[in-house]
Amino acid sequence: MVTGSQVTTGKIEIRQVKKDFLNTDGTILHALGEVTLTIMPGEFVSLIGPSGCGKTTLLRAIAGLNRQDSGTILLDGAEITGPGADRGYAFQHANLFPWLNVYDNIAFGLKARGVFRKEKDQVQNFIDLVGLNGFEKSFPHQLSGGMCQRAALARALVGKPKVLLLDEPLGALDAFTRMNMQDEILKIWQRHKMTMLMVTHDVDEAIHMSDRVVVMTSRPSRVNQIIDIHLPRPRVRGQEEFFLYRKKILEILNFAGQSAEPDFYI
Repeated sequence: MVTGSQVTTGKIEIRQVKKDFLNTDGTILHALGEVTLTIMPGEFVSLIGPSGCGKTTLLRAIAGLNRQDSGTILLDGAEITGPGADRGYAFQHANLFPWLNVYDNIAFGLKARGVFRKEKDQVQNFIDLVGLNGFEKSFPHQLSGGMCQRAALARALVGKPKVLLLDEPLGALDAFTRMNMQDEILKIWQRHKMTMLMVTHDVDEAIHMSDRVVVMTSRPSRVNQIIDIHLPRPRVRGQEEFFLYRKKILEILNFAGQSAEPDFYI
């Protein structure tokens, strides 16, 4: 974990946040039920829980893409009321613009904010950082899935946000590419010391990457339990302590218990 003495920005405070949605049949879907959570500057935290429990809804509220019905979300003491360059967002699918090459996809946000001329050197820096040097002129259809996700990460990072929000960014990748990308994200996190909050359904991924794993309840979602991961980095997936953490989290989720038809996967 990056300590507070090293990082002073990127603190997220979620205070009694609730969110409901109106279904097409007129019924109310209670997504979030008074979620309260604090994420410290430079911390890597994962959210895990049943499918559909509201993890992405919470992430989008932090990004300013959704507005909660009640409660408050603060970033470094200031209330979040909409999207901002201080938060980067990496989606489950890369969502690159197919008509733009790698360089222009990554530079898009800087151009939209009118700061490209001043910060254009950052584009190549992040292309190099995610290992896409030599592919600047390639289009998304010419890249592998892992390379597209690398480009999407660079696009989210190029503005140097205080917080990077990761919404199952590796879920569509094969197992080998996924593990490589996990390590790439950790390298970026350790180098830039930004706060990272990741939604995942993969228990092993959460343990491998996180300082803390936040286990959510089913809808309306609340924080069930927070697990501090006390394993040295880099982590070894096959060590006994790793399996003990996995067992504990699965027991909290009830996957290892009496549930015959769990509505989540790992």
